[in-house]
Amino acid sequence: MTFEPLLHASIAIQIHVAAVIPAAVLGAYLLLKPKGTSRHRLLGKIWLSLMLVTALSSFFIHQINMVYGFSPIHLLSLLVLFGCWGAIANARNHNIGAHKRIVRSLYFGGIVGAGAFTFLPGRIMNMIVFGGDEIVPLVVVAAIAIVLLWLLSKEIWRRRGLT
Repeated sequence: MTFEPLLHASIAIQIHVAAVIPAAVLGAYLLLKPKGTSRHRLLGKIWLSLMLVTALSSFFIHQINMVYGFSPIHLLSLLVLFGCWGAIANARNHNIGAHKRIVRSLYFGGIVGAGAFTFLPGRIMNMIVFGGDEIVPLVVVAAIAIVLLWLLSKEIWRRRGLT
């Protein structure tokens, strides 16, 4: 593991990584710990701030230049911005069910899902974590995809009352 590729990356990428890594850790903590406490509210505000920085910084990253410097991943950034607003609005209105769905979507789609693609060959995180290896990241991404699909299927089964 070497951080050299990140040190040579643009400031936008450095800010993006500096926000998303603590957001990933803090988000996992928040999902696993009791909800509604003053600690949850404080850490939730910090997490949403990190998500906003992550989404906003992505608009200055143009690694995949498809349309005027933007790519489909920037659509996810827009969804994260609206999701952050929705999470706050629903929490303030005591619509905890909607708040919970939005926050989970932000975490699993915006961090876990999008994060998995950063480990593909040729990407900076691949070079940092895997030293540019091409096979290992594909296995990791496949494993993450399988786990996400399994979690999604569990949720679908739960909602249909099949478990």
